[in-house]
Amino acid sequence: MQISSTCSRCGAQHTAEVPQSVNAAVSPELKERVRNGSLFTWNCPHCGTSNLLKLPFLYHDPTEKLMLVLTDAPVNADALPDGYTGRFVRSVGDLIEKLKIFDCGLDDLVIEMCKFVTAQELGKDVSLKFLKSDGADGEMTFTYPEKGQMELLAVGFNVYEDCAGILARNPQVRDAAKGLAEIDQAWLSRFFR
Repeated sequence: MQISSTCSRCGAQHTAEVPQSVNAAVSPELKERVRNGSLFTWNCPHCGTSNLLKLPFLYHDPTEKLMLVLTDAPVNADALPDGYTGRFVRSVGDLIEKLKIFDCGLDDLVIEMCKFVTAQELGKDVSLKFLKSDGADGEMTFTYPEKGQMELLAVGFNVYEDCAGILARNPQVRDAAKGLAEIDQAWLSRFFR
């Protein structure tokens, strides 16, 4: 798709060819560009500033049965193919975070619960983002902004297991996450206060 974008620094117009969707099974090389964010940036040919593209986008991985939709528009999609997980997100950063979570073989609903519980334990109103996991015998690492810096926070994988247990005891939360859902802290806080 051809899009026209304006440089955030110098105001120059630039036209770029950007895919509206990526099928990870058909174009595995594009998956890495989604994961590292380079698919959503362009450098201004006039001043060299790196700019973020804002566009609707669909990430589809039929092998993992995963669909991620990036959009600002309201989404109404209850019917996904059998066995699929569908999520919609509002920013490129959220799309990348979801992809990292699923690439680690983790459940994003459980990760959101981990972020919710961890933020409460910190006693801070912070927006945690998943960065990585060292596996079931290691730690999960989250990031959050504080005083103009990005802070790293490592928590034991036992937090993931505990949060999975909380969700198992509250099946209405998982039921509400079916279809194409926006699973984030605001969504989760409707169930846990």
